[in-house]
Amino acid sequence: MLVHSYGDNAMSFLPNISAFLSSWGLLAAITVFIVTLAAIPVVITLLPCDYFLQTKRAVSKQQVSFMRLLLTFVKNIFGVLLIVAGIVMLVLPGQGLLTILLGLMLTDFPGKYALEKKLVQVNSVFRSINWIRRKAGKKPMLLPAQDA
Repeated sequence: MLVHSYGDNAMSFLPNISAFLSSWGLLAAITVFIVTLAAIPVVITLLPCDYFLQTKRAVSKQQVSFMRLLLTFVKNIFGVLLIVAGIVMLVLPGQGLLTILLGLMLTDFPGKYALEKKLVQVNSVFRSINWIRRKAGKKPMLLPAQDA
């Protein structure tokens, strides 16, 4: 009987943990939403208008150091978090595709540039990018001619 009573008490904390995690999850979602609302226009306006016209991304010739590896790791983690947040924003309020694009731009992986170019060629994404650039007084983003 004592063990059964202990089991009931041990499980009583689960609703409290669930409420705690839910409130932190909501806070994290709101924070990511606000950060992406502020960051996306800044990044889009800082990009040169011919960013997607290049055939390949330039490879950095800098020497590899611990600090560079650490910064790359942090940048990749932040990029992955933005990609996940963008996927969530596809079904929740937010700029889902633009957030995914920003996350892709921050991460480093083979084929990243080609994936960025494919994503920016989605008509709604391209129009949104150029709307933001027009509001900031920047030239519209240029795209390479699409293959037929």
